[in-house]
Formats: sequence, structure tokens, C-alpha cells
Amino acid sequence: MSLPPGFLDELRNRLSLSQVVGRKVMWDQRKSNQAKGDMWAPCPFHQEKTASFHVDDRKGFYYCFGCHAKGDAISFVRETENVGFMEAVEILACEAGMQVPARDPKAQEKADGRTRLAEVMEQAVHHYRLQLQTGWAAEARAYLERRGLAEVALEQWEIGFAPPGWRGLWEHLRGKGVAEDLILGAGLARRSDKGGEPYDVFRNRILFPIRDARGRAIAFGGRAMDPNDSAKYLNSPQTELFDKGVNLYNHGPAREAAGKGQPLVVAEGYMDVIALVEAGFGAAVAPLGTAITEDQLRLLWRIHPEPVIALDGDRAGIGAARRLMDLALPELEAGHALRFALMPPGQDPDDVIRGGGSGAMKALIEGARPMVQLLWERETEGRVFDSPERKAALDRDLRQALSRIKDPSLRRHYGEEINRLRWALFRPAPGSSRKGGWRGRDVPAAPRPATKVSALVAGPDRFEEELREAVILATLITHPQLLSEFESDLEQLDCAGPAHAAVQGALLAAVHRTDAGDLRAALEERLGPAALERLFVWNEVGMSLAACGSDPKRNALAVRQAFECLQSIRGWRIENQHAQDDIHHWADESLTYRIDERNRAREAALKLSDEEDGEIEIAPNGAPLPKDELRVWRELSESLLGRKVSKNNGKP
Repeated sequence: MSLPPGFLDELRNRLSLSQVVGRKVMWDQRKSNQAKGDMWAPCPFHQEKTASFHVDDRKGFYYCFGCHAKGDAISFVRETENVGFMEAVEILACEAGMQVPARDPKAQEKADGRTRLAEVMEQAVHHYRLQLQTGWAAEARAYLERRGLAEVALEQWEIGFAPPGWRGLWEHLRGKGVAEDLILGAGLARRSDKGGEPYDVFRNRILFPIRDARGRAIAFGGRAMDPNDSAKYLNSPQTELFDKGVNLYNHGPAREAAGKGQPLVVAEGYMDVIALVEAGFGAAVAPLGTAITEDQLRLLWRIHPEPVIALDGDRAGIGAARRLMDLALPELEAGHALRFALMPPGQDPDDVIRGGGSGAMKALIEGARPMVQLLWERETEGRVFDSPERKAALDRDLRQALSRIKDPSLRRHYGEEINRLRWALFRPAPGSSRKGGWRGRDVPAAPRPATKVSALVAGPDRFEEELREAVILATLITHPQLLSEFESDLEQLDCAGPAHAAVQGALLAAVHRTDAGDLRAALEERLGPAALERLFVWNEVGMSLAACGSDPKRNALAVRQAFECLQSIRGWRIENQHAQDDIHHWADESLTYRIDERNRAREAALKLSDEEDGEIEIAPNGAPLPKDELRVWRELSESLLGRKVSKNNGKP
């Protein structure tokens, strides 16, 4: 049995052979040229010191000039891992994120069918090329001449024409003895919904043959000659040969040109690619009537580590660039990047070349901008940052975008560049002053020196959290009548360590018990006595609990404040993590403002009232409780922390 046809081709297309081989060899940095996919290393199949083992990453093959070993990614894994063919396929499929389909006993039959479809496609290419010379194609030839395509270019690109008739190709192929199912299977004709004979897919269109990386004709792209046609460009439907999301126009020739050092240029349409190649930019490709997909992005990076995206200079082109940016962010890694060469407003690459020649296009390609700049422009364009809140919103949006980059080193470099751009936006203009208000360019860029050494940026110790968890758990064990009241809070408690989490689970399982002795016996039976001994080991805990006494209101108050304080501390810690990120990536006065606000909120949460007079209502019936009983929480905290809690700001 064999795999379904096309699976191995897709597997090889998705993988980078140099990455597969790179796990087993050390590349010769002097001899290798990563930009061209030309890699050299000592051969892994025989003992040697010289770099005679060659990997052509773009073609996907290796060859050793010493022992003459050769093959592709599958054969390399077979030989180096000592596994069979299917095991090697499964290893590589896992790496490529593909699922190995069930083996197909009819795979050979299907492969033969694909070969027959490819043969029918070649007949269609030949037929359409002949039609371009007929009287029906006079207007098409005139259009191509106006676009600057000479006869030699028409031959090179195999451009053809589909006359206006409904069944010209169908009748031609049927007359040649081609079976109906092959014509339909190749996507050259459709069945009639009205019960009539099938009809041609392409009518009154200039046709551009689409070939895969191996050079096989797999589809057509057609430009309508009728300006009132519903679709200006039309591609072949999806077939056994063609999936527009995993192929590129001019893939094979572009791969070869990029291997010779030419920049890989990605345009939007067929005519743009043809114009680029005719102007000397041989490594030009285009997606097939759709936005670039993840599979096409991986194909681009296999051809060249830094493709230049040359999109039209209109709103649609800018929108396409930004969508591609979102697609690329999670896939970025060291050595894989994108640059963007946006055309002048209202122009595409073909317009640029016809208007200014290859030199104008070369300048745009050489001046292509890195993706980080487009990311910055997208997040700042049309926005005014005249308040700390708006600056914080910008920080949030940028942080969310950069968080999608998986490579930590690359994410850090992006952050540094964003920080530089942010500095340029918010630094004070010469002679400006903040007294006039928070205008974007008038805001000082650097945070106060105290910001970088504040407790928020330095990061809190989890010790305080564990102490408050201990107070909650110990109080509930000692006073089980509180369990029903705080059951929901206890369920949502995210314990800092496994020991407290185990006690938490046991308490939730015994929430129905109301006798302290009975509850403790049940917990010891489930957890063992050592678990509770660790919880009650501090004499301070026992002293604090004794201070609460048997008053249920005071006990409930202590537990409630412990939960609230713990929640405040953890919110503070989350903000701390964000601040740690921001202080390294983009830091200005708004960050100082955020830190100050969070510190004030934390201090307010930890602050313990020292007022002797006044009342606070906490009882369910609204009965007042003297405020001096709030000292209960201070007594608990001081006992646990073993230090005095300040009356001023709650800081020890």
C-alpha cells in the first residue's frame, strides 16, 4: 500500500532540508551561504574532516562528494535514524505539523490519474497558445502589446487565449479522444446545471499557465477581456493537481533565480510577475488570486530567507500587507523575515517599471522596510497620544502584537526597536514644556530613575501570598462553621504551592463538617498529620487565631480581609510582570504613572485602619461593629510576618 498522491510532495515542500540535516551536522560557516540555501558540512555518513557534504535547500536534495550519498529529507532520516520509509515519513510529518493519512491501496492508480490529468493540461496549454494567433484574439494581442509584452515574452510565459465560445476547448479535447472525466477532473470544464453538455471554464480570457515547482502545468489564471465580466481574474477550480493556497506563480524559475543571489519579490498578479522578470528581477512570484496563506509563506521562506513584499500602493495593498504581517508574526524566527516595498499610490510593480524602468523598481526593492516599522505605523497611524491612558493603550496593543512572536530573542529585538520608535515619538521637542499639556511629542521619554528600582519592577516575593493563604486555611480549619460562607472563595483560591493546594482540596471535600475536631481528624486521615503540622507549625499562627477568639463576626472579618488582601497582592504581581516587560521594551513617564498608581492601590489594600473612633457595618443585619476590631487583621499579619506593620502605610 502507498500514501495518497501529493502527500509526499506537500511534505517535502513544507520542510527545510537544511533544518532536518542541521540536527546531525555542524555547518561550515565559511563555505555555506544560508541566503542562497547553499549549505556545506562534513558528511554524516562517513568519517571526514572536510566539508564535502552539500545541501541544496531550495531544491531539497543533498549530495556528498566523498562517499556519493544523495537523497532528500526522507532518505536522510532513514539513513541517520535507521528507520524504515514510513517511520521516516511519520517523523518528518510530525515536524511539519501534518497528519500522515491512512495508506491508500489505490495510491498508484491515483498517481497514474494525476499523470493523465497533467497530460491533458499540457494539451490545453498548447491549444490556448494556438488560439492567441487567431482572429478571435486580436483585441487580446493588442492589450498584451500595450502592456509591453513582445512575441518572445509571449512564448516564454506560454500565454494563450480562450475564445468567447462555450465549448471550444471541450470539443477540441474530445476530438483528440480525451475522456470526459479527465477534462472535468483537470478543471477545464464544468457540468451544466441544466442537463446540457459540459462547458469551458475559461471564455474570452487571456490565459496564464500555472506550473508547480516541478514544472508541471496544473492550472490556469485568466484575465477577462470584457470589462463587464463579473470576475476580472479567474483561476482554475481546485483539482487533484491544483490547490491555490499551496502554490505560487513562477515558483520553479523564481527558486532557481533566488539561488543565484537575486532578491525574492512577491507581487500580487501575473502581469506584475512577468513585468518584474522581464525587467531583470527573475525571482518574482505571486499568490494565486488570494491573500498569502501560511503554506505559501513557508514556501517563500524556503526560496529566500527575506522575501520582499511588493504590493500595490493603494488602501487594498496596505491592508494586504497588514494581514500578511499578522500571519507572519507567529512564524518569525532568526533568519526568516519579511520586508515591504510599498508602491507609490495607485501604482503596482508593472506601473513602476513602465514609468521609471528597472532602476525605479530596484530602488523600491532596495529600500524595502522591515516589518517592525509597518507594525509600529499600524498601531500609531491616526491616533493621538495626549494622555497616560492613551499611551497605556498603545503599550497594551504593542505588547499583544509582540507576544505573538514565539522566538524570545527575536521578540526582545522587536521590543528594542519599538522602544526606539516610541522614544522618537514621545521625546520632548526642543524648547517644549509639559506645562502646556500632554501632547504626544512633548512627553518626556524616560521614566523617573526611581521607576527602575521600585518594588513593582524589582518583583515581590511570594512569601506574603503564602502567609495569607496559611491564615485563610488555618482559620477555616479552626472555625469550620465559616466553610459554608467562604466555600466559593476557597474554590477560586489559586494556591501558591502544592502543600496549600492539598489542604484546600481536602477542605472543599469536607465542607459539610461543622465540628473542628471532626474536621481536623478527617483532614489528617486524608492528608496525614504532617500536612497540618506544617500549616500550624508557626506559633504566630496559633497566637493570631487565639486573638480572634470565638466571635464569628471577627473570624469572618479576618478571613474576608485575607482573601481581599491576597487578591490585591496577586493583581499587583500581574502588573509587576507587565512592568518588567515594559521597562525593557518601552519605558516613559506613562510607565512611571502606572507603577505609582499600582503601588498606591497595593498600599491601600494592605493599609490597616488605626482609627479609634467611627463604626463599620459588617453584620448581615446591618449591626455596627467597632472599627478597632479591624486590628484583628494587623495582629494576624504581625504575628505571621514576625515584624511590626506600620500604622502609616501598611509597609513592614
